[in-house]
Order: sequence, then structure tokens, then C-alpha cells
Amino acid sequence: MTLVDLPHTLPSRGAAILVRTLYPLVRAEARAEAAASATGAAVDPADLEQTVWLRLLERPAGEGPPADTARWVRDTVRAEARRARRTARRERPYRDERTADLSGGPERAALGADQRRILHAAVDRLPGPCARLLRALLAPGDPTYREMAGELGMSQGSLGPIRSRCLGCLRRMLAAEVVAPELRGKER
Repeated sequence: MTLVDLPHTLPSRGAAILVRTLYPLVRAEARAEAAASATGAAVDPADLEQTVWLRLLERPAGEGPPADTARWVRDTVRAEARRARRTARRERPYRDERTADLSGGPERAALGADQRRILHAAVDRLPGPCARLLRALLAPGDPTYREMAGELGMSQGSLGPIRSRCLGCLRRMLAAEVVAPELRGKER
């Protein structure tokens, strides 16, 4: 979807002119800001471009386009790049955990069953359609997105974004339940 597709936000003729006018600037600023990443946190210029257009669409309908569009684009690209870098610095890759080997003995089987029980209990506490969607994702039959969309009565294209939001909610919920490790060394 583009600004041209949303006539209720800006007049369609004005939106088309705005997009044509700002497109080269948005693209150049996003590429320059992504290339200027000295921290090692990679920022994708296409993601920056998309976010700038999204920020423009989020502006209230009565405001219209910004007065100084070039400055607004530069400021928005830089702010979004900083936000993306901060997020990338805080993100940590998942450890490579293999599924529990049930042939490894009763301890491993009990641990795997306990982890699955905790996960399913947390999924059941999720709000809205999240519980149904994640239960479908965890189904033993490993259904395809098309099958899940038909079962849940959702469009196939919306499953990915909803899944992402639901997993974020589940991640925050589980992180709040995990006890922080004790400090090592001398007590103060």
C-alpha cells in the first residue's frame, strides 16, 4: 500500500505529487544513513524507507504533509536509523538449542515435557487471537499457513504480522516470569 492508495489521508493528487517529489530524497537519505552505520549494527535502507513512509502516513489527516518536507525526511530517517541501531544492539541471537532427545534418559524427557508444559500454559494466557494462532503453529501436524488461515478464518497474508506480534507478547510474558540470576562474587 502506498500514499496514493490512501485518499482519506491526503488528497490523492497531492499524495501522488508528494510521493514523486519525496521518493528520491527518502531513498537517498535512507541509503546514506544505512551506509553510515559505524557501530556494526546493520540497518537495511529499504526498511528505513518503508518506516519513513509509514511515519508520513501516521500523521493526522488534518495536518497534511510537513511544512519543510526535506528537513522532516532527514530528521525522520536519522531518528528511525538510531532506533533501529539501538534495537539491533540490544537483540541477542537465540542459543542453538536442539529439541530434547527423549532417548537421553528420564531426566531429559522430564525436562522437555516441563518446558512444553510451561510454553503451552503461557500460550493459553495470551490475549485475543494469539492463543489460537500459536496453538495452530505448535500443532503436531505442522500445518501450512494456508491450512492455518482456513482453520482460523484469517487471511493468509495477515498470519505473519499477527504471529510476529503474538510471539513478541509471548516473549515479554515469559521474560517477566524468569527469575534474574543472582549476583556472583562479594555481597555488598
